[in-house]
Amino acid sequence: MPDTAPRFTEVAPQVWVAHYDWMQVNITLVGGSDGLLMIDTHGSAAEARVVADDVRRLGAGPLTGLVNTHEHWDHHFGNATMVEQFGEMPIHATDWAAEHMEVSAGHAFARYEQDTEHPRREEVLATTLRLPTRTFSSAVQLDLGSRAVELIHPGRGHTAGDLVVRVPDADVLVGGDLVEESDPPSIGDDSWPLEWPLTLDLVLGLMSDTTVVVPGHGKVVDKAFVQDQRAELGVIAETIRDLASRGVPRSEALATGEWPWDPELLESAVRLGYEHLPRSQKRLPLI
Repeated sequence: MPDTAPRFTEVAPQVWVAHYDWMQVNITLVGGSDGLLMIDTHGSAAEARVVADDVRRLGAGPLTGLVNTHEHWDHHFGNATMVEQFGEMPIHATDWAAEHMEVSAGHAFARYEQDTEHPRREEVLATTLRLPTRTFSSAVQLDLGSRAVELIHPGRGHTAGDLVVRVPDADVLVGGDLVEESDPPSIGDDSWPLEWPLTLDLVLGLMSDTTVVVPGHGKVVDKAFVQDQRAELGVIAETIRDLASRGVPRSEALATGEWPWDPELLESAVRLGYEHLPRSQKRLPLI
């Protein structure tokens, strides 16, 4: 017999999280008297249909709104499916994420088009892009009837358009990919490694010592976990600043620095860090 147990687990009053094996993605539901708000929608139409079935199985109310934490495809390729399954609803994101989502999705489609052996190729390419309909620059409050939810852009980090979701009355914070548990946070070609630690300082300021933190990928964590991850990102940023100030060439930085993570994960961090540093903090030679 098929498993009919709800995949969504209640981590705080009327806040549920479902964890999916593909990419270790988390989907969060926040309930209020007016319905459910879904935070992120997974990475393909096919997987989003699984999520939709899980929402129905939970039976906690109608889905009335979506939030995309940033523009990367694995967090919003389910948007169109949710609208198809549950009807028209607002889709929230930062201005930056909404403006860059189409280009970012195009890069993802191109990668899967070229990777003819990938087992998920066809389902990703079959996905229809659905862009956010409501955007903001710094912060906005959503009214779920019996509960207010805050969307906050704390600064640049994983991307230039990350948002976090705060549920004050439940003491929950959904961190998107500013926080990851299943792997070290991904510092990609569109990240801001020198600013990420300060962005997390603002995020930490939104937490209490007992806040439940939902990362973009992996298990639910706490404030102490985020503090530790912030410290590691801070070491990376300060190491880049130190190497550049001593005139270590970018090509030698990964081999020269003492890094908290595998240096192979930090190629983009070093390149971007050197590019983002002002000239006053660099010393020749830096080729």
